Amino acid sequence: MALMRGLRSFSVLGTNYARRVMPSQVMIARATSNMQPLSKNKEVTITFVKANGERIKAKGKVGDSILDIVVNNDLDLDGYGACEGTLTCSTCHLIFPKDVYDSLPDEPSDEELDMLELAYERYETSRLGCQIIMTEKLDGIEVRVPATINDARQT
Repeated sequence: MALMRGLRSFSVLGTNYARRVMPSQVMIARATSNMQPLSKNKEVTITFVKANGERIKAKGKVGDSILDIVVNNDLDLDGYGACEGTLTCSTCHLIFPKDVYDSLPDEPSDEELDMLELAYERYETSRLGCQIIMTEKLDGIEVRVPATINDARQT
C-alpha cells in the first residue's frame, strides 16, 4: 500500500491508470484504454474433398488453423492431425488448388517441408493443414484430402 501512495499513475499493456485521493481518502482508480475492443472473428467455410469424392463442408473462424477446424467440427478424417500441430507428423497433409496455394499468405517453413517430404501423394501444391491459418480471403476454399496418410512419427 505504501508503494501505491507514492504512485500517481502507471501503464499496463497500453492502459493508463491514474490515482485520485477523494476527501475521504478513498483511492479510486480510473482506467482508460487506447486498445481496440476485441471483436468476434468472422466465420469462414472450407470444403474437404475426400479421395472417394465425399465432400465435407465445415465452418471455422478467421484465425483458426485448418487443423482447428477439423478438430472443432469433429470431422471424420481418419488420423488427421495426429501430432496436434507440432510439426512432427504429416497426417494433416492437404492438396490445394494452384490458385489457392499461390494466394496463401505464408510460404511453408523448412520444418513443414521436411514433414511434407514424408507425406503420401505429395503434390507441388501440398501443405500441412496445421500450418494454414484461415483468413477472409480463404473463405469458401476447397482442399483435397489424400487417400492415405503417413504418420511420420512412426517411420
